[in-house]
Amino acid sequence: MEEKEPNENEDVIHLYEPLEFDIDENYQYIKDGKIFTFFSNLLYYGVAIPVLKVLDKIVYDLKIEGKENIKNLKTGAISVSNHVLVLDCTMIGLAFGLKKVYFTTREGSFKIPFVRKLIKLLRAIPIPSKISNQEYFVKQLDKAIQNGSIIHFYPEKALWPYYEKIRTFKSGAFNFAIRNNVPIIPIVITFREPKGIRKFLKKKKDVTVKILEPIMYKEDGYKKDNIEKFKEQVHQVMESSLNA
Repeated sequence: MEEKEPNENEDVIHLYEPLEFDIDENYQYIKDGKIFTFFSNLLYYGVAIPVLKVLDKIVYDLKIEGKENIKNLKTGAISVSNHVLVLDCTMIGLAFGLKKVYFTTREGSFKIPFVRKLIKLLRAIPIPSKISNQEYFVKQLDKAIQNGSIIHFYPEKALWPYYEKIRTFKSGAFNFAIRNNVPIIPIVITFREPKGIRKFLKKKKDVTVKILEPIMYKEDGYKKDNIEKFKEQVHQVMESSLNA
């Protein structure tokens, strides 16, 4: 029997999500209190970044290319990447280094015991599924972008582990970029065969993260056609980088 192709909007891996998580109209997507910010920065820069730098190198022999493309970034921005590993957000964080980046994620990520508290401190932002919650979500993200933060989106929406093509994009990330007149930073996660002793120690491929040049949308006007054009432009650039 022929294997059924997965739904592009559904994760291939389904995580254990036993807890309830409801977003009301006043949910604070980005907490900015002094105490929370202190402990968030301490965990992010003092613990997560050093530990993950070592862990991702050991597990994936992680290589990051193109850091020079964001060295002189002076404004907020939207970053986008393909979604091909459960913890590829850790690689995005390492790619940006000391720059302040928030990671959009499914509501379901906040239904996992312990993880929900940890990822909140590590700047995860749940994307609300209900229309009634989306106005405040947009306002808070707009404010963070205008204050110089980077918001990371997975425009493919779903996680497909080790998939080696760029899938269809949703429009949300490009909407935010045009609304706020900030660039999109395309990031492509690619795979390579392990070399040396690693090829005898693991079956899965190693990982390279490519940071491409930021892209500003040139045309005036915040409208649906412009969002679609921008989305296709970025998609083509990311597809082309796979064959470079």
